[in-house]
Amino acid sequence: MNSQLHPKEEASRCLLCADAPCSKACPNGDPARAIRAIRFDNTSLARQWVINCSDEELQAAEQACIHYDRPIRIRELLRTVETLAQEDSKHAVSSTDALPDLSIDFCGIPCENPFFLASSAICTNYEMVARAFEAGWGGVFYKTICMQDIHEVSPRFDAIHTDDNGDFYGFRNMEQLSENPVRMDFDILKRLKKDYPSKVVIASIMGQTERQWIVLAKMAERAGCDAVELNFSCPQMRLAGMGSDVGQNSELVTFYTAYVKRNVSIPVIPKMTPNITQINEPAMGGYFAGADAISAINTIKSVTMSDNASVSQKKTISGYSGRAVKPIALRHILEMAKNPIMKNVQFSGIGGIETWRDALEFIQLGCRNVQVCTAVMQYGYRIIDDLVLGLQHYMLQRGVKHLSDMVGEELPNFVSPSNLDRGTIVYPKINTERCIGCGRCYTSCMDGGHQAITFDTATRRPHIVGTRCVGCHLCRLVCPTGAIGMSKRIDKAKK
Repeated sequence: MNSQLHPKEEASRCLLCADAPCSKACPNGDPARAIRAIRFDNTSLARQWVINCSDEELQAAEQACIHYDRPIRIRELLRTVETLAQEDSKHAVSSTDALPDLSIDFCGIPCENPFFLASSAICTNYEMVARAFEAGWGGVFYKTICMQDIHEVSPRFDAIHTDDNGDFYGFRNMEQLSENPVRMDFDILKRLKKDYPSKVVIASIMGQTERQWIVLAKMAERAGCDAVELNFSCPQMRLAGMGSDVGQNSELVTFYTAYVKRNVSIPVIPKMTPNITQINEPAMGGYFAGADAISAINTIKSVTMSDNASVSQKKTISGYSGRAVKPIALRHILEMAKNPIMKNVQFSGIGGIETWRDALEFIQLGCRNVQVCTAVMQYGYRIIDDLVLGLQHYMLQRGVKHLSDMVGEELPNFVSPSNLDRGTIVYPKINTERCIGCGRCYTSCMDGGHQAITFDTATRRPHIVGTRCVGCHLCRLVCPTGAIGMSKRIDKAKK
């Protein structure tokens, strides 16, 4: 076995096939499901799907792999996972332990779990949303309904890929709003709520005038929707006075939110744009107008230069999403959650959520649910399995019984830069057994740090010079093998 095999790296090579050939070749297990668990941060749980598989069956699964380069090393991958699980047995969860439920209230609405489909291409008709509900998603913010004729361009998507497997960390989206007739969409929402009464059905709407906002909101209420989301944030509208044009104007956010609040009794949720310097300004407009919650963020205005994504040889500014935007989304959620004025408003977090760990970060900053879009477009509704399972096991390991107990728990740990500890230092520490002598730490420290690492070319071993090291940890971040860790924090005066 190659001791250097990294489970997440090897699992990321998997094409996540539909009707996976590897699982079809393994009658007593589901290797594809095990690999997917590793890919979506549930490595310690992966063995359960192959526990009854013989080595011969797993070998057959490898031979059935249709990867264009080389088959996924299924047997080696699972052996590595088992070894890691044994090493980390103190955190193991017994299969007999009862997993906590993920129910939580949002704007007074009971939700079976915090995972919702975001208003987008992933929820544009009855059949799509029904399949998502059957898969286990807790709710939907249905694709934005408007009264304008929507004519989309082709192609409308582009991506910045991380590798050749189709994974991407940045996604460009030029899609606007629902192309369905208004009454058709509200009929769909009515049917969804009737057929799936335990699921949360939220209509996303966008108007261009006061009357349009009110009419659409009333139609949502009559259709039986649990709440209405006000799309103040779409960055690629072809008509002025809509989408992010509204979200960048605090007065319009205030007025339109107030118009809707006065005319419906269901919760009203403004969706804010990140295409603004300070999100608190328009968010407070919605808050003072009586918003029950705030959704954030929508896509970020951006430019991608790919000729393959041009529309009749022309290009334009459009929206950007995917894992790359998560830190920006978290920043906006944090700023609103830390705003002492908006004490009673709830939050729905959006932006770059692929795994349960991503979702947890939004919850810990104050969100009571999260919306997912780009990850579903890449991997399908099936990712809900690992979102739910991962969050449940995390709660079980921590002894947390109620999801609401984790909402906002990280907020006290965020302070202004002026309040950070500047009197102590944490030195990096090199694990010589894991170091392979590549010298990446040396190069980065010399050219991008503080010249605090020497490199012996004869032994190919780096050495940290404590008198020069400032504890920036660039070396730890660039190390490809994880050979650089952290030592104890000490007083700088003792340096």
